Amino acid sequence: MKHSELTFQAIVEATPNAIILVNKEGKIAYANHQTEKLFGFNRIELISQKVEILIPQRHHEHHPDFRTQFFKSPETRAMGSGRELFAMRKDKSEFPVEIGLNPLVTLEGTMVLVSIIDITTRKKAEERFRLVVESAPNAMILANKDGEITLINAQTEKLFGYQRNELIGSKLEILIPKKFSGNHPHLRESFFHSPSVRSMGAGRDLFAVRKDGTQFPVEIGLNPIETDQGTVVLASVIDITARKRHEAMSALELKNKELEQFNYIASHDLQEPLRTVSNYVQILEEDFSGQLNQEAKNYLNTISRATLRMSMLVRTLLEFSRLGQNKKMVSLDCNTIVKNVVTDLNSLIKETKTTILIEDLPTLYAYETELMQLFLNLINNAIKFRKKDQLSEIRIGCRNNSNGHFEFYVADNGIGIEPKYFARIFQIFQRLNTSQEEEGYGIGLANCKKIVEMHGGKIWVESELGKGSTFKFTIETV
Repeated sequence: MKHSELTFQAIVEATPNAIILVNKEGKIAYANHQTEKLFGFNRIELISQKVEILIPQRHHEHHPDFRTQFFKSPETRAMGSGRELFAMRKDKSEFPVEIGLNPLVTLEGTMVLVSIIDITTRKKAEERFRLVVESAPNAMILANKDGEITLINAQTEKLFGYQRNELIGSKLEILIPKKFSGNHPHLRESFFHSPSVRSMGAGRDLFAVRKDGTQFPVEIGLNPIETDQGTVVLASVIDITARKRHEAMSALELKNKELEQFNYIASHDLQEPLRTVSNYVQILEEDFSGQLNQEAKNYLNTISRATLRMSMLVRTLLEFSRLGQNKKMVSLDCNTIVKNVVTDLNSLIKETKTTILIEDLPTLYAYETELMQLFLNLINNAIKFRKKDQLSEIRIGCRNNSNGHFEFYVADNGIGIEPKYFARIFQIFQRLNTSQEEEGYGIGLANCKKIVEMHGGKIWVESELGKGSTFKFTIETV
């Protein structure tokens, strides 16, 4: 027995941590050399003293209750898990600690062997890490293996619109659009299975979601960090909205250069042969009219109509290719734009007895001429494809969408469109109604599609045959 006690004492004395043995009454029965060194007491000063001598005064009231609860169900555990613990030296100075409790059965009854580690250095390192994260220019998010957010910086609050306390303890999926969040836990598990510094989602577009539900494109870098609690990941999140817009503008500039080349070809290489054909037809009609029989004259009329139609198509193509060229976006009141369009169509509206209902529309940045043409085409089409046996009604409105876009609509009670044509009608030179009474070249909705895309949006139609159509389009709010 004596030999076992000496062996136990030798082991405890050799331990690099402060070790104390405490009985049920909370009195210290033993303290090793590291305890003397850590707390500044001589061990003789500690033996038989209440353990509260090593605890800050503010915790004395509740500590006996904690001790009683431990002895009711003694087991090896970390004390104060999930909260910060502090110990107090002889000179009353406090320092952060990590404490482990181990029940020990002795001849005097069950005692608790307390292991105390001074984590001041670790806390300082954590604070330095926190300051580095806090000062980072990007949104920084620290998360554990379960996907729980444990630390964020001010840039994260600014970028996502959350307060810090709203994110700490929440799952990472709170910042991910719903259509992607379902698969995210699987991706997270894959990362922690083989953690390494990497860019997330390389080769594909990534999106995050703010507190208000708006989505935005992001670039994410992942950095695994080893801690006492296991591997965690530090995610750096960069909003690349501006970069995406710049890339889109660069692509548009390249496309415009291609269109300029097309314009040159259309203006010269296509129209010149048409003018030549038209001139020779005119010469034949004027100088050789008496020598031509009726059949020949019919042929010339056919050629003349064909060249005229071809010339109109070329001019229409030129107008399509020049949309948005050498123009700048300006702040526009859409109410004024639509009212001007309605004024331009006033004669047609009165002739067809069409009713136009306009809701309050927003002010936004857009290309003025193109935006007017967009509304003009949609309203004109709604009138053109009305039901001839009933009064036509067109409703125009807008709502602020959840992903940073305004969503407009132009709804009518006209003849409607079959679903199989929904995509086709936005292609250039596509006409569903080819009757002679409906003029046009099938370019109006193609123009609408191009104009909408110039404004960072998309256009689509919702319709049922015989029950009218609703054309919807989005435009970026910035």
